[in-house]
Amino acid sequence: MDRRQFLKETGRLALASSILPWNTQDQIPQKPNIVLILVDDLGWTDLACFGSRYYETPNIDRLCASGMKFTQGYAACAVCSPTRASVMTGRHPARLGITDWIHSTHRLKSQALAAGKTPEGYESWPDRKLATPINKLWLDHDEVTLAEALKAVGYTTCHVGKWHLGYEPWWPDKQGFDYNIGGDEYGSPPSYFDPYRNKNRASIPTLPPRRPGEYLTDREAAEAAAFIRRHKDQPFFLYMAHYAVHTPIQAKADLREKYTAKPKTNQTSPTYAGMVESVDQAVGTILSTLAELNLTDRTIVVFTSDNGGASHVNVDGGQATDNSPLRQGKGFPYEGGIRVPWIINWPGRIESGSTCSIPVCSQDLFPTLCRAAGAPMPRNRIMDGMDIMPLLRGRTSLPRTTLCWHFPHYWWGGRLTPYSVIREGNWKLIRHYEDQRCELFNLQEDIGEQIDLAARFPDRVQSLQNKLDRWLQSLEAKLPKPNPDYRGEKHPIV
Repeated sequence: MDRRQFLKETGRLALASSILPWNTQDQIPQKPNIVLILVDDLGWTDLACFGSRYYETPNIDRLCASGMKFTQGYAACAVCSPTRASVMTGRHPARLGITDWIHSTHRLKSQALAAGKTPEGYESWPDRKLATPINKLWLDHDEVTLAEALKAVGYTTCHVGKWHLGYEPWWPDKQGFDYNIGGDEYGSPPSYFDPYRNKNRASIPTLPPRRPGEYLTDREAAEAAAFIRRHKDQPFFLYMAHYAVHTPIQAKADLREKYTAKPKTNQTSPTYAGMVESVDQAVGTILSTLAELNLTDRTIVVFTSDNGGASHVNVDGGQATDNSPLRQGKGFPYEGGIRVPWIINWPGRIESGSTCSIPVCSQDLFPTLCRAAGAPMPRNRIMDGMDIMPLLRGRTSLPRTTLCWHFPHYWWGGRLTPYSVIREGNWKLIRHYEDQRCELFNLQEDIGEQIDLAARFPDRVQSLQNKLDRWLQSLEAKLPKPNPDYRGEKHPIV
């Protein structure tokens, strides 16, 4: 047994021996199927049920109308890999050491793979004031994934779509998934059209081409439906991690034409709109398959995104999307970067058409879904997520007062500098590490984060800074530090 297998087996044994007692009223007589739909780069207002007047999402709207809508749902990070790691482990990205998107072509890739150890230390560029921690290049095998937790209690597990948590030795089939359809180390597909290739990449290695021109989101939906049909008679966990609506921004011709003819709002890109509708069609395929097999009433469906909408991307002569009334989008510490759609649907367990305004975050999915499945929580590690089952049952509070984010990196060619964020109640503080400047917003009164209150409330700024520092220390989070090689030179945008 090699080290990887040993670590995984150790994790399974730890799970099997650590079942926590439940109250009688918490017992669930039949294990529910679980479908977790994670869309890439989908913004908070990119759905009709979350306010879009341009994109059409009737299937997701139906899912929302018959489930619970979370109006203050968050991603664990404003970029993809950290959130995906948090969803899979229930732990904060800063605790995992995955605080940036994983660069599949990182300059230290060969060295790391040869050593079997992700690089450590700091990296710097002469145009950047701060040296930043080297991000881990994969999700460590000694982490217990949601797939492993569910597999340990009898679930068949399937990953479809984007993985982006490491190279082949760390792909989904080595992290608890019985099936890996489409997952590899890359954060975007070469193309959305079969045979899924471009001039730099030959294909998606875990998704063989089958029909020239077939749209990737349609293919993912078909694979998901086929998995459900094959395993309808046993509990299953389907992780439907769409590549869409990430770049390259490409849509089916008929949908692009449809939105070209439609009146624009603050959202104007017909190509992006077509991608959003394709995701909605994929959700419709999954929901109709569940209904056809009489599985709807015993299936939990979760729908969310890994970060805010990519408003920095230009397409069709403007922004790919607009996250208004939220400020900015993907990558940024403002609400447009971290607030995302959140829907949970569980017939008979969640009040149809209910709404929850309590802040929830990506890491909460692990303990909540484990609770629903009767899967034990690992006791040999700190879990950062909170079981939000009480909210699903109608309660209006959680024993948690703060949420935090940590992004100690530069992004978008250095346009965005390292930051950390703390939210307590309606107050939100953003710390910018280059100049130690803090911004303070009251989200209840200013959801668009236009009025910086830091100068008016210095005591609150200090209090939140102290709490943020204690949180960072408790996670042993890596912080940026002064760059001794800083020369003020211009670094090319990457």
